[in-house]
Formats: sequence, structure tokens, C-alpha cells
Amino acid sequence: MNEMEEVKVIIGYTTGVFDLFHIGHLNMLKNAKSMCDKLIVGVTTDELVSYKHKKAVIPFEERMEIVRSIKYVDAVVPQESMDKFDAWKRLKFDLMFVGDDWYNTEKWKGYEEQFEEAGVKIVYFPYYKGTSSTLIHETLMKLRDGDY
Repeated sequence: MNEMEEVKVIIGYTTGVFDLFHIGHLNMLKNAKSMCDKLIVGVTTDELVSYKHKKAVIPFEERMEIVRSIKYVDAVVPQESMDKFDAWKRLKFDLMFVGDDWYNTEKWKGYEEQFEEAGVKIVYFPYYKGTSSTLIHETLMKLRDGDY
């Protein structure tokens, strides 16, 4: 390779709430990083979580710091909108990592078309079947209510 050739840095992007961080989150970030040179992670803001009528257990700033501290993560940004293409306009990533629970949904079929035109590949990861934030949350609620 001569001096004039630039090595293309592959930028990957994924998002999540990352509340009650668990091994499924860690495995997803590890797998994503193995496919790119730089991994950017969008952490969902408390305001955006609340649109789903949910509330994060761990505050946004703490979730950002937890994700920022993971060795597979190169940069963390707030996810303030569900519009992934808007994020691409700002971050210009090459790969978008998403759980396969979104595969073949209307929303993601639209994104696939937009991203294909932009030259971005969407990688669907198998949804982690083990520990989930929902299961952790339900278990904690039972414990707190004495129903466990």
C-alpha cells in the first residue's frame, strides 16, 4: 500500500436503553465491535424512554458512564430520537447493529431502503434469550412486593 491510499475506518453504531446492564448487552457490544474499527453507542435518554410509558431504573448519565466504560465502546452519544437515519446524518456510520426482533418489521424495512441508498449495512443480531432487563425488572418488582 502506498502513502496515497487511505485505510477505511469502519464505523459501527448501535443504540439501547442499557438499563440494568447485563451479559446480553455486553455480548452485543462485543460482537458489534468485532465487526468494526470504531463502535459508537447511542444511549437512550430518560425522556425518550418515557415515551414508551416506561421509566429507566438507572439515570441517563449513569447509563452513559456505564456504557462509556465498556472496553468495546469507542464513543457514546445520547439517543434523543428514534430516527436512526437522523443519527446517520450526524455520525456517518457504515454499519448499524440492531436486534433481530426488529427484522422484517415495517419500520426497519423502511430503514433498510434508506440505509442501502446511503451505503450502510444493517446487521441483525440474535435477540439475547437469557437474562433480559425485563426479566430482571419483573424479578425485582416481585422481590420488593414480597411475591417471590
